[in-house]
Amino acid sequence: MPVCVVGSLAFDTIHTPSGAATEVLGGSATFFAAAAAYFGPVRLVGVVGEDFPARFRAQLAQRQVDCAGLETKPGRTFRWEGRYSADMNSRETLRVELNAFGEFEPTVPASYRQSEVVFLANAAPRTQRRVLEQMERPRFVAADTMDLWIETAREDLQELLGRIDALTINDGEARQLTGHTNLYTAARTILGWGPRAVIVKKGEHGAICVTNDGSSALPAYPVERLVDPTGAGDAFAGGLCGHLAERGAMGLAELKRGLAYGTVCASFAVQGFSLDGFRNVTRHDIDERLERFQAMLAF
Repeated sequence: MPVCVVGSLAFDTIHTPSGAATEVLGGSATFFAAAAAYFGPVRLVGVVGEDFPARFRAQLAQRQVDCAGLETKPGRTFRWEGRYSADMNSRETLRVELNAFGEFEPTVPASYRQSEVVFLANAAPRTQRRVLEQMERPRFVAADTMDLWIETAREDLQELLGRIDALTINDGEARQLTGHTNLYTAARTILGWGPRAVIVKKGEHGAICVTNDGSSALPAYPVERLVDPTGAGDAFAGGLCGHLAERGAMGLAELKRGLAYGTVCASFAVQGFSLDGFRNVTRHDIDERLERFQAMLAF
């Protein structure tokens, strides 16, 4: 079944210990779509400026991403610039230009509204809710958030949590949102606000998934050549949601396997700038790395 993602497309300028890249294709929807497309059709809703080049559209089209929901507005495309620390576990934002994305009011095409799996990538909770109100009968809705919305739109975020099936959130944000330092306690607190799964991303330390039926934890896949962590969390969500859509099942067992696929997709994403980590990667490569991951965890 198709996956619908609503989020940002951007020009990223990135500085890491491995090098630098200037105005390359980025954005939450971009990385999510690149990963999810390994599992089935992806429908993308986003906005770009008049400066968005045809070659970036071609990169998405080559991955069989449906861009009928990609609007072009007057002006410039969203831009972000950041610099990573020596161990790449933290980063400093140097520049943000929201441009066309700053006033984004998503309109979901009629042909997308029956999508059964929906991912609401990082955006203001009210914007995410407006997207959800345009969908007809989704079976699984996941959302991402960030510290900004926890600080400035907490009530809207908590209201959204009552409407979704899963929240993806990093460890710092989970602690900020709940006030709990223990991540399992934080996740169970969030469960009490509505979603049936809380997925806490811990960067190089992997991720945990907590539901009312049980919990699961996975380490990150070890990558020998880490180039750029940008987009890893969105690629993780793409692998997770793509697997659920492919299987057509949303239970704990499929969530656990989805976590593993998400981890594998993230491990490819960090091996290059922009979408270069996915260059020449096939579904066979994804499944082969998943098998190696399983063998690493067996004891």
